[in-house]
This record gives sequence, structure tokens and C-alpha cells, in this order.
Amino acid sequence: MASAANVHDSKLFEPLLETNPSVRGWRRRPGRPRRRPEKLHADKGYDYPRCRRYLHRRGIKVRIARRGIEAKTHLGRHRWVVERTISWVLRFKRLGIRYDRTAATLLPLLLLAVTLINFRRLPQVEELRDQV
Repeated sequence: MASAANVHDSKLFEPLLETNPSVRGWRRRPGRPRRRPEKLHADKGYDYPRCRRYLHRRGIKVRIARRGIEAKTHLGRHRWVVERTISWVLRFKRLGIRYDRTAATLLPLLLLAVTLINFRRLPQVEELRDQV
């Protein structure tokens, strides 16, 4: 989901979670794919009662850092994954500098970048990875 730079992240909190695709777990449990995560980790930018109420209504455990309270070390265990992934995406120069201003051109480039990142991380295709 792409938005203007001057839109606060918490305003897009509900629409982002509504667009969450179905996910079949890595354990391949029988039954329907999950439509919601068990818990959600977020930074202090999402610490609003509206966001917390929305998660409680959907039955999602809330792991949002509180504003005005110093960060706990155990929150960083999950947040570094997001920061690392953003760093990988921004290595692609067109995405980091943002030459393309419209969502119609940004989203396909973002999808291509994430596809290349995931392809490079596949352990089965080491001989193909060197060709890319």
C-alpha cells in the first residue's frame, strides 16, 4: 500500500490490515488459511486508542510500544526484521531516491525488488543466484 508522504501511518492502519492476504502457515495445518495474525508488533507511531481497539475487536494481540515510555529491549527482537527488510528494499536506487512519484509506477518496482530479494535468499538455487 502506497500513500503520500504527508499522511500519518496511523491513518492507514485499518485499511492496511484489511488488505492482509490469506496466509497458509508453514506447518500446513488443515483448514482455511488465516486471515489475521496472532499478534501485531508496531512502533510508537501506532499508539492510539483507535488502533488498539481495532486490534482487540479482531482478536489480535497488541504489541505496540507506548509513547512517552523508553523502549524495551524485547521489542527490538521483532522490529529489527522490519528495519532490515526496509534496508534491503532501499538498496534499489530507484526506490530509495523515489524518482517515480505515482503509485502506478512505484508498486511494480517495489514488487520486483521484493521478488529479487526473496529469490536471492532461496537456498535451493545457489547456482542460479550467481547469475542474477
